[in-house]
Amino acid sequence: MRTDTTFKRAFNDMIDILRTLDPGEELPSENALRAQLGVSRTTVRKVLAGMSARGIIISDVHRRIVHEQPSQIDRYPQEETLAISEQVETSFMEWMLRGGACPGTEINETELGRKFGVATTIIREFLNRFQKYGLIEKRPNAGWVFKGFTASFALELFEIREMFEMRSARLFAGLPDSSPVWKQIQSMRAAHLELLADIDSRFQDFSELDSRFHRLIGAVAPNRFIESFQDVIAMVFHYHYQWNKRDERARNEVAIGEHLALIEALESRDIALIDRACRLHLTSARETLLHSIA
Repeated sequence: MRTDTTFKRAFNDMIDILRTLDPGEELPSENALRAQLGVSRTTVRKVLAGMSARGIIISDVHRRIVHEQPSQIDRYPQEETLAISEQVETSFMEWMLRGGACPGTEINETELGRKFGVATTIIREFLNRFQKYGLIEKRPNAGWVFKGFTASFALELFEIREMFEMRSARLFAGLPDSSPVWKQIQSMRAAHLELLADIDSRFQDFSELDSRFHRLIGAVAPNRFIESFQDVIAMVFHYHYQWNKRDERARNEVAIGEHLALIEALESRDIALIDRACRLHLTSARETLLHSIA
């Protein structure tokens, strides 16, 4: 199962790489792809074989070239790319946000293990990691307690997100033309336009695209301490888009437009334009998050 999960995750990551290349352009070497994807050469070759079977790339003895741009529908569903720890995270967030959990709810490790289909030790390890985010706490001789996802928590979380993203977005103004980020931004714009063109049937795909977009912005300013906070920020906002179904299509369409405006501002490298577009989107996202928990 792990091998399959690893392959599917690498396959989706390979799609992101190919979307930065033009048809007819040669792919990086297997060694370069192994480093970019963070997987073994065997997995790289399996991914390339899958791409070739779908007609996305053409292979010969000496090289591999892009035959056609992959589309979003070529991606494996996100739930099929998750490791066990991420599956537990997904299940726990769904339980917390959709299961009617309220402040003071006791968390039983054994019951959650049975519900999620994993060992109790895996649940315990997850809860120990997750408690640093302030949503749960361990009480002496009383087990775990859910503290609640409140408006106050959301606002505190958003203050951190705003500081991180504004800092990262401004750094785009100083990136050289040779930075690989610009091709990733072009690919991200293409993915947004593709989703927007099919918004009526695919609006629910936005949460995954939103997560990838904001992680790309954050990647410009790597910081090990910030990254630990980004995990919970991305997680909460990702699930916010999934669990809040009110006006979902309209909200997602507006957010796509804001993302495209931010992409245009980033490419302009004008700090004033970047600040304006970033603040506009963050303000809108904060309002929809608070509205969803009102």
